[in-house]
Amino acid sequence: MTPDRFFSLMLLLESRDVVTTQELASALGVSLRTITRDLNWLRDAGLPVTAQRGRLGGVTMLPGSGLDLTRLTPGERDHLSLTGLDEKQRAELDASVESRRALSKIAATQPRRVHELLPLTDVVHVDSRPWRQARASGTTPASLIGTVRRGRRLRIEYDSPRESCPRDLAVDPYGLFAKAGIWYLVADCARVPRMYRLERITTWKEVDQPRRIRESQTLATVAAALIDQWEHNHAIEVSATIDQTQIERAQRIFGLRLVPDDHEESATGRKVTIRFLHLEDVRALLPFGSAITVHGPTEARAHLRDLATNLAHHYAPSPTS
Repeated sequence: MTPDRFFSLMLLLESRDVVTTQELASALGVSLRTITRDLNWLRDAGLPVTAQRGRLGGVTMLPGSGLDLTRLTPGERDHLSLTGLDEKQRAELDASVESRRALSKIAATQPRRVHELLPLTDVVHVDSRPWRQARASGTTPASLIGTVRRGRRLRIEYDSPRESCPRDLAVDPYGLFAKAGIWYLVADCARVPRMYRLERITTWKEVDQPRRIRESQTLATVAAALIDQWEHNHAIEVSATIDQTQIERAQRIFGLRLVPDDHEESATGRKVTIRFLHLEDVRALLPFGSAITVHGPTEARAHLRDLATNLAHHYAPSPTS
C-alpha cells in the first residue's frame, strides 16, 4: 500500500460510520482484491478495523482510534486527498509542500507502540514514471491547475503527432489526469471527450466563460471511458506468431492490445492477435524483426513489406561506396 492510499483509506474510514469494500475500491480506484489486502494490512498493523458481512454490513473503524485531522488546514486536507501521485508529480502540481506538512502533522500525533515499525514513508518510495522517459516540455500541471479548479473554459493550441500543424481548440476541462507518469488534460471538445497530453499543449489561455461539461460526468468517469476506448477500440486485428523469447517484451509494449491464443503455443513461438487503431500503426512491429511473423490480414503484411523495403533501400550501400 502506498503512503497516499493509506492516508486516503484512513480518511474515508474516519469520515463514515460504515462503508462497503466496493465503495472503498471505487473511491480509491483500485480492485476489491487490493482493498481487501489493504484492510488486512491495517488490521495487522494494530488499527481497530472491523468488517461485517451481509446486506447491512460494511467496514468500520472504532471512533477516536484513527487519524487526528483536527490540526490540518482546509488546504492540507485538500492536498492529502490526492491519491496515487509520487513526490515528483506532487511537485509538478505545486502540491508537495502542503502534502508534506499534512503528513508530518498526522505522523506527529500517532502514539508510539512497543516494537514500533519504521514509517512507511521511510521504507516505500513510489516513482510512477516510465523508464527512460524524456524530460517533458510544453504546459506544466502547476500552470493549469488554477484555471481548471476555477471551472473555466480553455482555448489551447495542440500539436498532435497526426496533424501537420498545431490546432487551435476550445475545450471544457474536467481536470488533470496522471497516467504512467504522463500528464493529460481531460476535456470535452465540441461535447466530445478527449485526452490531451500536456507536453503537446504549446500555448493556452483561460476564456472568460464557465466550462460546459456533460451532466453526470466527472473526471474519473470520463478518464475511465477514454482509457477503455483506447485499449479496446481498433480498426485492424493482426494475427501473428511471436518467438517465445520476445513474448514478455511484446506484452510490455502492446499491453491489452495483445491477446494470446492459449491453444496455439509451441516451444518456439506463440500465436497472438494484436489490435491496432490504424493500419499505419503496424510499423510498431518492425523493431521485433523476424521475431514476429504476421499471418494476416493481407494489407498488414503488405504494409510491413513496403516499410521494410523502404528501410532496406534507405540503408543500402551507395553506388559510389
